[in-house]
Amino acid sequence: MAPEYYIGLMSGTSVDGVDAVLADFGAVPPRTLARAHAAFPDALRLELHALQRSGVDEIHRAALAANALMDCCAVVVADVLAQASLAARAITAIGLHGQTVRHRPELGYTTQLANPARLAEITGITVVADFRSRDVAAGGQGAPLAPALHAALLRAADRHGVVIDDPEEVLR
Repeated sequence: MAPEYYIGLMSGTSVDGVDAVLADFGAVPPRTLARAHAAFPDALRLELHALQRSGVDEIHRAALAANALMDCCAVVVADVLAQASLAARAITAIGLHGQTVRHRPELGYTTQLANPARLAEITGITVVADFRSRDVAAGGQGAPLAPALHAALLRAADRHGVVIDDPEEVLR
């Protein structure tokens, strides 16, 4: 099969940084080509924690934090591209859910900070974003999303699949 390269970005509730994985979904099974982590600068980490509650000028602060978050994302994208010796034009898309700052699926919303257009402009790669909001709109909890991917990748009627910590190790 022809390669189908995608980059997945994740920043979690630990607010410690952003992780990236570059994978080839054209391979069977899909394979990881590179991975990277960029720690958040202290000021961004503190701001992301502060934005989890109401505060002064929070819309402006959230927009600036989203921009800073995308700058961190651009760093890990460049890192995985360099590790895999791939150009941005080889990548089909970047998947990005954003940084959760407010999560109330029982009220029908989740707030994810991101500026996908900024990341697309910096990297030159199509960015698909805001998966959690779509899941909440469809009646879901918005998280966790990884089990849906695992189910799709490991679906087989004649065998069981297991996901373990190291993304290089998928047992079928």
